Amino acid sequence: MRARNRREATRGALVSRPKESRRRAPRVVVVGAGAFGGWSALFLRRRGARVTLVDTWGPGNSRASSGGETRVIRGSYGPDGIFTRMAARALTLWREAEKSWKKKLYHRTGALWMASDDESFVRSSVPMLRESRFRFEELSAAKLRKRYPQVNFEGVRWGLLENDAGYLLARRSCADVVEGLLSEGGRYIEAAAEPPDVSSNSAPPRSLRLSNGTNLEADLFVFACGPWLPTLFPDVVGTRIVSTRQDVLFFGTPAGDDRFSEMRLPIWLERPRFYGIPANERRGFKSADDTRGERFDPTDGDRRVSTTAVEEARKYLARRFPALKNAPLIESRVCQYENSPDQRFLVDRHPFAPNVWIVGGGSGHGFKHGPALGEMVADNVLERKPVEPLFSLSRFETTARDAPSSEGR
Repeated sequence: MRARNRREATRGALVSRPKESRRRAPRVVVVGAGAFGGWSALFLRRRGARVTLVDTWGPGNSRASSGGETRVIRGSYGPDGIFTRMAARALTLWREAEKSWKKKLYHRTGALWMASDDESFVRSSVPMLRESRFRFEELSAAKLRKRYPQVNFEGVRWGLLENDAGYLLARRSCADVVEGLLSEGGRYIEAAAEPPDVSSNSAPPRSLRLSNGTNLEADLFVFACGPWLPTLFPDVVGTRIVSTRQDVLFFGTPAGDDRFSEMRLPIWLERPRFYGIPANERRGFKSADDTRGERFDPTDGDRRVSTTAVEEARKYLARRFPALKNAPLIESRVCQYENSPDQRFLVDRHPFAPNVWIVGGGSGHGFKHGPALGEMVADNVLERKPVEPLFSLSRFETTARDAPSSEGR
C-alpha cells in the first residue's frame, strides 16, 4: 500500500512539473572570462544551462580590460539612473558572493567626489543615490579640510562622500568567479576561439573552433570579449567599440605614514580627469587619468607607461596631496577602456545569427557592474527577459544621449 502511494506521489509530481523543466538544458559557450563573461557564465549555469567558459589567456590576465588589481565600485552616475540601479544590485551580489565563497572581494572605503570646476554631475547624482538607497554625505569645504587634512582642497566647493562605495579586487575576483562556475558544474577551457561564420547568408553556428584543435558544439554562444569584439565582428561592432590606452600609476607613500592608506582616506574622484584608490593590499597609492587615451591594440600594444602620464600625475598629486609631491613611482601598468559612443554597454543578439550574443562596451566603468550585468545577460540569452533598449545595437542608429561617467577603474 505504501509502495503504491509512493508511486502515485511520484507520478503526480512528474505530471505537475512544468514543461520547461522537462526540456533538455541548453548548451551555452561563453567566450571571455573577464567581469562580463565570467559572471554571465555563472548566472547562465545557475539558471540551468550547460555552460562552457573559454578564454585565451585566462581570467583577469594582463591584456584583459578586467586585469589589474583593483576597481572602484560606486553609485554616482549623474542623472543616468540605470547605472546607479545596476550598481546597487551589483553591490548586493558582490556581498552575496563574498559570503558564499568565504572570500574578500569588496573593501568598503567610501568614495569622495570633489566638486570643483563642474559640480553638475555630482549634484545630479544625489537623487539617483537616494532612490537606490546608497548612503552618502554632503560635506562642506570646511568639513572636508577637517576630516581629511592630508588633502589640499583648494578650489573644491563641497564634497559628496558615498559611504557604501569602495574597491573590488579585480584580477583575483575574475579567478574566483571561474572557480565558482566550476564548483557549480560549469566547464572552463583556456584556448583561443576562432570567429564564427556569421553573415546574412550563413546558417546560425552550431560549433566553435578552438586553438587546441577541438570543436565546441552548443546551442547558444555569448561573446564577451571586450576590446576584441571589433575584430571578431567587424561588420556589426566595428567602430561602435573603440579601445583606448589608459595609464595607471602607483606611488609609494612615506614610511610609517598611514594617512594615504585605505584606513585613513577614501577613494577620491575629481572630474573631469583624475581619480585614485588609497594604498591597499601592500601596494602604492593608485592614481589614474580618466581622459581617453590614444587608440590601442589590446593584443600587441606596448604596455610601458608614457613619461607624459607620469608627469601629469605628479603635478596633480603635488597640488591635491602635497606630502606625495616627490613620491616614487613604484609600479605602473597600461590597460585599456573599450568605449562605446555613449559609454553604455552592448548586450544584444547578432543581427544575422539569433543564437549568437555580443556583450561588451565596458567603457572603463563596467567592472563593478559585472554580477548585475551577468544576471541580465543570462535572462536575455535564455529569453526570460527582453534586451534592455539602452544596451541594444539599435540604439546606435539614433543620437546618443548624455554619456555616463567612467571614472572608477
